[in-house]
Amino acid sequence: MREKPREFEYTKADFDVLRTISNQYSGILVPDDKFDMFYSRLSKRVRMLGFTTFKQYCHYLQNNPDDEFTEFINAVTTNLTSFFRENHHFEFLSRTVIPELLKKKAASKQIKIWSAGCSTGEEPYSLAMTLKENIPADWAITILATDLDTNVLATAAAGIYPVDRVSGIAEQRLKRWFQKGAGSQSNKVRIKSELRELIEFKQLNLMQQWPFKGHFDFIFCRNVLIYFDRETKAILANRYCSLLEEGAYLFIGHSESLHQLDTGFSLVGNTIYRKLRK
Repeated sequence: MREKPREFEYTKADFDVLRTISNQYSGILVPDDKFDMFYSRLSKRVRMLGFTTFKQYCHYLQNNPDDEFTEFINAVTTNLTSFFRENHHFEFLSRTVIPELLKKKAASKQIKIWSAGCSTGEEPYSLAMTLKENIPADWAITILATDLDTNVLATAAAGIYPVDRVSGIAEQRLKRWFQKGAGSQSNKVRIKSELRELIEFKQLNLMQQWPFKGHFDFIFCRNVLIYFDRETKAILANRYCSLLEEGAYLFIGHSESLHQLDTGFSLVGNTIYRKLRK
């Protein structure tokens, strides 16, 4: 059976230009097997801009970075997430990290955390639920949630999700933290404002300067390191380390590891690392 002809002319040379730009801008390594994915993800942009070939799009992207880079990166990055994904991390928070913080931060009653690569928001909202359920009401909780993709950040900030996205959440938790939609919105739920107000969503390119200072009590950076080469992983891990309190934790994704990387962390659990004490 012959393959259906492509709507736009698209060559290996075009793909190489696009993945080089992706790597230079975001640090993300794009393997050969993403050739078809780049075509399917970017065809909409090519069509919208009135081009007939990907070569034309490559020239446009190179010559109009301020206008097109965000659209380009939004199209080619993958954002797969869910509420309480890799639940053992949230159990470790409840069982180990939060009790430690309740003692360590008893004077200030302030906790500050970072969800790096937050996608459509399920991770930081899951963190907010876990913290609110286990920390006294008079404590101040601040969650910074960042991502490269502006589209997913808009979804995250709105806090509105199809009802099937929360099908695995316990009924008690659903009642406490979600509002059910009515009428035309009956197939959707919204995170209650009590949680939304804890989180600041911001666009951030991890390869560029980080416009914040101070220390975090723990950092979630899950399923992000997998996209980078060994050297970049080590650089990122050490940048995270510099922003963590001594003895604080870094959580990474299920298929990621800092093994044999020169970092300031030691492995203390399944994809859970702790900043070494000096």
